[in-house]
Amino acid sequence: MTFSTLGLSETLLHTLDEIGYSTPTPIQVKAIPAVLSGRDIMAAAQTGTGKTASFALPLLQQLANGNRVKSNHIRALILTPTRELAVQVAESVATYGKHLPFKSSVVYGGVKINPQMMKLRGGIDVLVATPGRLLDLFSQNAVKFSQVEVLVLDEADRMLDMGFSDEIGKILTLLPKKRQNLLFSATFSDDIRKLTNGLLKSPVKIEVSRRNSAAKSVKQWVYEVDKSKKSALLSHLIRSKNWSQVLVFTRTKKGADQLVRHLKSENISTVAIHGDKSQGLRTRALADFKANKTRILVATDIAARGLDISELPHVINFDLPKVPGDYIHRIGRTGRAGLQGEGISLVSADEVKLLTAIETLIRQTLVREVETGFIPNHKVPLTRQTRVRPKKPKKPKQVQARGEKRRR
Repeated sequence: MTFSTLGLSETLLHTLDEIGYSTPTPIQVKAIPAVLSGRDIMAAAQTGTGKTASFALPLLQQLANGNRVKSNHIRALILTPTRELAVQVAESVATYGKHLPFKSSVVYGGVKINPQMMKLRGGIDVLVATPGRLLDLFSQNAVKFSQVEVLVLDEADRMLDMGFSDEIGKILTLLPKKRQNLLFSATFSDDIRKLTNGLLKSPVKIEVSRRNSAAKSVKQWVYEVDKSKKSALLSHLIRSKNWSQVLVFTRTKKGADQLVRHLKSENISTVAIHGDKSQGLRTRALADFKANKTRILVATDIAARGLDISELPHVINFDLPKVPGDYIHRIGRTGRAGLQGEGISLVSADEVKLLTAIETLIRQTLVREVETGFIPNHKVPLTRQTRVRPKKPKKPKQVQARGEKRRR
């Protein structure tokens, strides 16, 4: 099957040919015709399966023949949970629609709001946004929703996991009741199904892979290791296996920074990306990692859904996630588009219950590996000789006889 059989316009087909897209993925085959028909969509697909194109391409085609957007208005709204994912989706939308007469933009927190307000003044056809910043813009009368024709919730389960339920609910009350709704998610939780009951109208349900499963192209295994030896084991694996591009996930921001300091002390180029970093630093860190200027990228789960790195070979769970579903999203950064990848977890004794929960979710027992060449208590060679002076023996105390005078 080719894209030409899915009902896309000649302009979009020409663009896809330019960027090297020849064969649609399973999610694109099912979703594109359904979106073009105007139906609401409830779709589940593994990350890295072409999900963004499955809603962006038909969305752009629909907007190409619509009404002109008014000042401060938008015609299509795409909500994402993180800044990184918002930027990634916005870049894809701009690429797919480069030969179409429309305007797109992206808004998110962590940066100055005034430049985003200025862009919205002329009206935007497709706006990609994080929920919090979108509501900030609305409160300042910088964005209006009366022209919204299509709403896309991308990674909806993650938005709920991150506590955006109230924000999403408020945004939904501000949108026109007559609109097309597209919900895309890697997993379907009970909260997601509850949300869809009041949001979607007779939706087309699409599920192209087994629920809560990892891509078959990702080889997964576990190293059981003492918690205090994780950093040393990771350094050993990177060196001994000559890994050149590794995405490492930690549970906390503090843990990410500590791991960066350790790896740098081992002369392994490393950078961290998490919520305490400014957007400029996060963007620069990701760009350097993609360009192979940095060998290791350490991230927290806030970035797990927004990192799009082509041909990423290795993902390491330095800490197992507390939410089992996040394991799928983490290792979904590798093995994308049918390429082979490796998902490795370093598991300590206090994480056994978390590992059991993950294996229950994915219905798979992960292989336990032993790194025979790893000596956790190895000593670092001295860079210079140090002279140790022997301690002088203490003189025994003299017992003073009774009645004897102390000499001065």
